[in-house]
Formats: sequence, C-alpha cells, structure tokens
Amino acid sequence: MTQAPILTVTLNPALDISTAVDHVRPDVKLRCDAPAIDPGGGGVNVSRAIAVLGGESTAVVALGGPVGQHIADMLRAVGLPMIAIQAPGDTRQSFAVIDRESRQQYRFVMPGPEWSKADTDRSLDVIAKAARAGFVVLSGSNPPGVGAEYAARLAERLTRGDAGLIVDTSGAALKAVAEGGHGVALLRMDAEEAAGLAGRELTARADTAAFAASLVAAGAAQAVIVARGGDGNIIASGGGAWHAEAAKVEVVSKVGAGDSFVAGFTLGLARGHSPQDALGLGAAMASATCMTPATELCRAEDVERLFAARVISRL
Repeated sequence: MTQAPILTVTLNPALDISTAVDHVRPDVKLRCDAPAIDPGGGGVNVSRAIAVLGGESTAVVALGGPVGQHIADMLRAVGLPMIAIQAPGDTRQSFAVIDRESRQQYRFVMPGPEWSKADTDRSLDVIAKAARAGFVVLSGSNPPGVGAEYAARLAERLTRGDAGLIVDTSGAALKAVAEGGHGVALLRMDAEEAAGLAGRELTARADTAAFAASLVAAGAAQAVIVARGGDGNIIASGGGAWHAEAAKVEVVSKVGAGDSFVAGFTLGLARGHSPQDALGLGAAMASATCMTPATELCRAEDVERLFAARVISRL
C-alpha cells in the first residue's frame, strides 16, 4: 500500500518501564512483577504504532547515555528507521505501576536532560534536512530548556518544503501554537487542554467543535483535533467538523493511546484517506491500544475490526 513519507520527532524520549503490584501503599517494600520495558516518548510511540499496521516512518530521536543507547538498540532490533540526535544528557526513564486491588495505574515521569540553545538549533537543522514531502509529527513534551516556541520555529523551517507539520503537545508549547500564524497542518489536544485554552468548559460536542473551528479560523492550524476521551474525537477544518465515536472496549491500560491516535490519523492521511476516515483510524488505534497491557501498543487485528465498525458523523 502506497503512502506519503512520515517523519516523527521525539525530543524527550523515555525508556518506559511498567509493572504491577497487589496494592500500592507507603513505607513498605512493594514486590513487583517482572517489568515490561519499551522505548517510549510521543514520536517513538507514533512510529511504533504506525509499524503495527504495516506503515513506514522514520523516527528522529534525541538520545544520550546508556539509557539512550538501550532505546536505540531496541528500535534497531525491531527494524524501525531512526535518525539519532545527540542529547545533552542521559535519556530519562518513566515508570508505570498497576495496583491490582484498585485496578488503577500510577505513572511516574522524569523530566529529561536540560537543553541549550545550541542543542535546540541543531535539532531543527536535523529535522529540516530529513523532512520530505508528506508529514512531520512533533509529539510529546519538550525537554527542559526547549522553549514553548519550538513548534512554531519548526513550522517556519518546514514551510520551505512540502511537509505538513502535525503537533501533539501540551502546556505552554500548545498555547504558543494555538496563538496561530505558524502554518501548522494539524494541532491535536485533549478536552481538558481545549477547555484551558478556551477559558471555559466545553461540555457538549458542539461546544468543542465550535472552539476547534475558531482555532482554525484564527490560523492556529489547518485542522484541529480535540480528544474527548470516552466521548470520542472531533476534528474541525475549513471543510467542516466531524465526530468519531470511541469504541466500547475494556480498558486495560491507557498508556500510549494518545500517541496511537496520532499514528492512525497520520497514517490514514498518508495513505490518502479523507480526514474523517483518518479520524476513524486514529480512534480505532487509540481504542485498540487501551485493550493491551502496560506499554504495549495496539494489535493490527483489533485495529482492523474497530476501524471497520467506525461511526463517523458530521457536526
């Protein structure tokens, strides 16, 4: 199946470690199950999920120290094309623990190494050189020292080519992109982030769609997606607004679900799907990832079944 090139960018990757205990409680040694260990971080997870469906992508990843080397070895072992950027310090780790008694998951995320201006400038050069006509996905948190304007700077660099920039970030970086004028192809956020930007609750789907459309009209992006959790996903663009239902599945772990959504949506566009069907593929991949334990991502057979049963409606 033909597809446009996809380049994913992970400035702040992590070695994801996940385990389980009978009950999480303080001041005692908690005897954990054998851990599951995976390479993680927004763009890394997007590339891993794309590969599940037979798609192709190249992962630009900032790596440093023994943990960074471990991640590089794991990515090479599964045949994932990678461009490594030297990080200014050791790559971080993240730790997730499932409490079997309460069936809740606790997630501990480290900050990552501090970047200098030179580190930031070098990363922009690497990405701009590697980008091809197609899509560049900037996903995940910025490392300490990388300013909120990073996505805007990358978008400016990419305007010299034919690659559309897809941004999935949060906090100050999300606000900077949402202020508009940067030529971003797609901006994704969750419902809480959207409400924070809007300064009000977006209770109904129509409220969310109207807010997303207002960001498009203001020039924040050509299209805006808001993930409403169990109420599905909404996309607004110049062509209107659409809603994709969330599949009713048993949630085992939500780790990687957002990244899987971005993977499905981007792969759908790269394969020539309409934006609404790409939205449906993203929703299917996110739901399928929720069905798997720990840091495992979606399974192809689950994605195919859920995508075939997709429910997309115009708003």
